[in-house]
Amino acid sequence: MIVTFNSSETGEVLMHAETARTLLQIVGKETTARGVFTQAEMLPAAARLQAAVDEARRLAAGEPAADDEEDKHKPPPVGLPQRAWPLIDMLQRTAGSGPEAHILWEARTDF
Repeated sequence: MIVTFNSSETGEVLMHAETARTLLQIVGKETTARGVFTQAEMLPAAARLQAAVDEARRLAAGEPAADDEEDKHKPPPVGLPQRAWPLIDMLQRTAGSGPEAHILWEARTDF
């Protein structure tokens, strides 16, 4: 299932429900079929996501190097930093757009 995030100030962002669920849980939002970030919620949510990204990077930096020659040439998996960036960017850009700014998300069902 796809979750669509729409901002009053930026383009839309599409995410798989599993990714959207993870990101919304990090910021303390329910994973309902429809929801909203108010202007007052945006910067704190972006900061919580950024803290989670920083922690994920810190943990990844502590992983030992691959021993298998084939594994050394594989691209790294897409992780939280790459998946969170579009929403962090949307939150930050929309937060700076005035008191009426908002972000809505929509999915077919709760996720």
